[in-house]
Amino acid sequence: MRGRRGGYQDQQYRTLCDLSALVLDLIRSPPTPLPFSDNVPAAPSQRSAPPQITPAGFASLLLGVSLALMLCGSVTFFIGFVLMPWVLGLVMLFYVAGILSSLSVFGRSILCYATAPPSPRKDIPAW
Repeated sequence: MRGRRGGYQDQQYRTLCDLSALVLDLIRSPPTPLPFSDNVPAAPSQRSAPPQITPAGFASLLLGVSLALMLCGSVTFFIGFVLMPWVLGLVMLFYVAGILSSLSVFGRSILCYATAPPSPRKDIPAW
């Protein structure tokens, strides 16, 4: 049975595979422009092979992909940077609450022991 981390890595792997498939599909066959010549359908003999992507187009595609990944990473970093003081504050609050709870239980046990009258011990019969 896989743990939580294994499922997260599988999701990352699937996302990376989907992104790679999308980029490779764009490289293989870029979208063809629609003809706008007075709504006359093109004859089958006039159709040509889909245009190949140029090196400049490929470079701009990779630039766009890298910019998108950097932007997402920067946004994630900024959210983490903003939330980190709140997380540390909550950790400290729970830590102080735990200390106070332990002290109150300890003080209550001392008070109960000091104010309780001594109880007589009962002898346990031997078998």
